[in-house]
Amino acid sequence: MAQIPVYVFTGFLDSGKTKFIQETLEDPRFNAGERTLLLVFEEGEEEYDFSAYPHQNVYLEVLDQKSVTTKELQTLAKKYKAQRVVAELNGMQLVGDLYSRFPEDWVVAQEVMFADASNIMTYNANMRNLVMDKLVGGQMVVFNRLAPGADTMQLHKLVRAANRRMDILYDYTDGTTAFDEIQDPLPFDIQAPVIEIQDGDFAIWYRDVTEEAQKYDGKTVRFKGQVAMLRREKNNMFAPGRFVMTCCVDDIQFCGIPCRYADSKKLQPRAWVMVTARITAEKHPLYQGELGPVLTAVSVEPAAPADPDVATF
Repeated sequence: MAQIPVYVFTGFLDSGKTKFIQETLEDPRFNAGERTLLLVFEEGEEEYDFSAYPHQNVYLEVLDQKSVTTKELQTLAKKYKAQRVVAELNGMQLVGDLYSRFPEDWVVAQEVMFADASNIMTYNANMRNLVMDKLVGGQMVVFNRLAPGADTMQLHKLVRAANRRMDILYDYTDGTTAFDEIQDPLPFDIQAPVIEIQDGDFAIWYRDVTEEAQKYDGKTVRFKGQVAMLRREKNNMFAPGRFVMTCCVDDIQFCGIPCRYADSKKLQPRAWVMVTARITAEKHPLYQGELGPVLTAVSVEPAAPADPDVATF
């Protein structure tokens, strides 16, 4: 089955999505005549000008993001013999919910978020779950309508709380642009003989070690976590970890790392332990074929609960 690449553009109303898509489809480097299904799930003040496209194989459909079905999307792709899909999403809906209804042969090639720098922090204060939803899975965020010389640290921190790999582009009102180049030092020393993870730094460490497992290969770590047992590997294995909250109570989930430990059967589920373990980058079922961190315990000792018990960024 041939795959159809999907280019997704997220953000709230009037954040600049339509203008960017228009300019992208006008660019011959992107639009070489491919049959493009343009899905619009949110109508703003800007309208698409099809006469400006170098090729006319662009087919616009306005849909309801909340109710659209997989079958409807399949039908549209077949109707227009689409070679690719460009989708402008509704900022008030969750991205993942729509992705779950994409046809099997639709593959997200890129996800870009657009944000008005003058109001994104207000959105974050009042609808943080919707802001985080768009930052967590994206490859790039564009903050536009920035005054030249404006302090971008607040915007930088907003993104890095959700996604360490996301590219950040600042689009200034004088027509210039610049990529974010702020370096974030980790709050622990990964060059130490034993990497000590404080209670308040677990979420940052977990994200870093799972995203860049090879960076930690061969290193030793010490952290506090709760005992969780693995369903598939019950012998000499458990998964110490913490409940982690990215943005709100609704998204709290347990984040554990598989750990080899000969006395794992003696451990009580949900008990707090201090784990000292050696890290290796391996393939494991939890990582769906990708390299990820696997621990080999040096010691597992009873411990007092972490403070706070739910880890955050």
